[in-house]
Amino acid sequence: MIEDPLAALRPLHTPPPVGWWPPAPGWWIVLLLVVISVVMIFRYRRRMAPRRAALHELKLLKKNMNKTDHPVALLNQLLKRYALACWPATKVASLTGETWLTFLDTNGGNGEFSEGPGRLLFSDPYRKQSADSDEIVRLITLTHRWIKTNTPQKKSDV
Repeated sequence: MIEDPLAALRPLHTPPPVGWWPPAPGWWIVLLLVVISVVMIFRYRRRMAPRRAALHELKLLKKNMNKTDHPVALLNQLLKRYALACWPATKVASLTGETWLTFLDTNGGNGEFSEGPGRLLFSDPYRKQSADSDEIVRLITLTHRWIKTNTPQKKSDV
């Protein structure tokens, strides 16, 4: 009888286990996407830092409105600083009075700075007595909406 020819073969050798390095091309792509996402999130958060700071300051001002001497003047300063963060200083820094209110209206105020509660920014600093709290609350609400409407842009003159 014929012997089993397969018995003469050597036993099977298992290949060595697959190493973890270098990773497959798909993992390189995933790593690249994660790095790009982290950089974009970091840049976005850094660009939006003035908005977060302005909204936080506005929240504190609203909370301590009755303890503050001139809340309207503080609101005007806050609006000016935030506008300087959003637009070049050559466009914003010299604006005062009616031109300042017009600028605020054209950039998201919808006429409420020249005609509505924003008019306090023009008249209140010259009054002996500050405006009543209801008017100031409406101005704070308008300021909040204006800050949320405008986003800081990349500065080209920096």
